Amino acid sequence: MSIENKEQLRTLYGPPGGRALKKVMPTLDGHARNFLAKSPFGVISTIDAQGHMDTSPRGGKPGFVQVLDEQTILIPDAKGNKLLDSLHNILETGRIASLFMIPGMDETLRVNGRASLSENPDYLALFQEEKNPPKTCIVLNVEEVFLHCAKALMRAKLWDPASQMERTDLPTMGQMLKDQIGGSEDVESQEEMVKRYQKDL
Repeated sequence: MSIENKEQLRTLYGPPGGRALKKVMPTLDGHARNFLAKSPFGVISTIDAQGHMDTSPRGGKPGFVQVLDEQTILIPDAKGNKLLDSLHNILETGRIASLFMIPGMDETLRVNGRASLSENPDYLALFQEEKNPPKTCIVLNVEEVFLHCAKALMRAKLWDPASQMERTDLPTMGQMLKDQIGGSEDVESQEEMVKRYQKDL
């Protein structure tokens, strides 16, 4: 049986708790700023005018995202594969959702709002210590920010060393891509891939 309207859904789940409703804030407070200053990893989600979606991981040193003020953060566009899916979407709709994580911590921080792209020299100067400084950065104008509960990461036991699998339990990235898209070139080993990536970090 499919769920077809919000009333059916709410009847099934019941109302949300008071704290869940109250935790959404329109600006970055001290705790959100502190979280971002300690986070080395985030995921951004964007959508284009036709409804095609993209989710992209972003990472760097802790605090790789720069907080300009209580309403604005800068996300550097680090060197990647040049597909630019997220950036194209931002140009079309100006919408973004993001989730930031800190290794070892099960809570996450979500920041959603409007987004634009910038090559403002003052903004880019904040990232000049990077090995490959970004050509642009995403300017995220905060509309809502909130801490997300720990349940999902606790269920996944994401930071538990016992949950980590050996890399050899999966084929190499090169092998998976060869199987998916074909090609006659030799399969790149995992070690070769890591060495190649390290040059572009």
